[in-house]
Amino acid sequence: MSSMKLQCLSHTPLMGLVDPDEATVRSAMQALRTLKEDLETFDPELIFLFAPDHYNGFFYDLMPSFCIGAAASSIGDYGCRSGPLNVPGNLAIECVKAVQAAEVDCAVSFRMQVDHGFAQPLELLTGALDRYPVIPVFINSLAAPLPSFKRARLLGNAVGLYAATLGRRVLFMGSGGLSHNPPAPSLAGATPEVAERLIAGRNLSAEQRNARQQRTIDVAREFAGGGSTLHQLNPAWDKDFLERLKQRDLIGFDKVENAQIGLAAGESAHEVKTWLAANAAMAAATGGRYVVRSDYYAPIPEWIAGFSTLQGDEQADYG
Repeated sequence: MSSMKLQCLSHTPLMGLVDPDEATVRSAMQALRTLKEDLETFDPELIFLFAPDHYNGFFYDLMPSFCIGAAASSIGDYGCRSGPLNVPGNLAIECVKAVQAAEVDCAVSFRMQVDHGFAQPLELLTGALDRYPVIPVFINSLAAPLPSFKRARLLGNAVGLYAATLGRRVLFMGSGGLSHNPPAPSLAGATPEVAERLIAGRNLSAEQRNARQQRTIDVAREFAGGGSTLHQLNPAWDKDFLERLKQRDLIGFDKVENAQIGLAAGESAHEVKTWLAANAAMAAATGGRYVVRSDYYAPIPEWIAGFSTLQGDEQADYG
């Protein structure tokens, strides 16, 4: 018999590198421990992990809106572990077929490279990359042109309907956001050198990766000190987003245009589409019989993120 659970969390490559005050770190870690404990109690037989990439695994030589991994490996950026995820390839391919049958175009990868967007939530909540079977679902949240909220919702809906046929304990996980705008290059107006890195920048040397990561750390310190021109965090937008998820107002997001997201919450706030997809999967898999709560939210400049956690649980008698 199927049983469904939902968890969403912000990720940040700056955790442990540029931290806020001790009290803020402690409260954020407690929120993550709550997710971890609930995950362990639920003991999922399969995780569908919706997450973005940051020009580490997906590039403009071929940039899909959505991609499901039939095999995947973490590159090990920002201190995350490197190595393979525990991907059940046969189920991943079945999922791709189900998504395509639902008229949502989705690529497939037998050699998906994932970064901290996938690896950090797995490590924080499961303690490893491969403790549980996981199907990685990439949503392009950075490289314009981007998929819409509606398409992300429809993707999640299709994944949820497929998951409901499996007769397993399934966890839908969304990783990213909320409001934030870290220093990410854009292909539009890029120098030839930067453009080439965005088009085909795989397999950086250790020196190149360290330099890239140090630039992000330097910008985070400047942002936390109030001297940055980056888009500011937007707690009001974040809280409205969380409230709409708690109210299960998923179709309402269809009206939100991509340009509105960037203007209000920063260009990297498109990562919240992973949360929407995970929530849509939960809604479809349970027939809408679920409740959502968000136990933690804090705007954390040192992490350049509106940082939050969210959980959803199936309730057969939900009205």
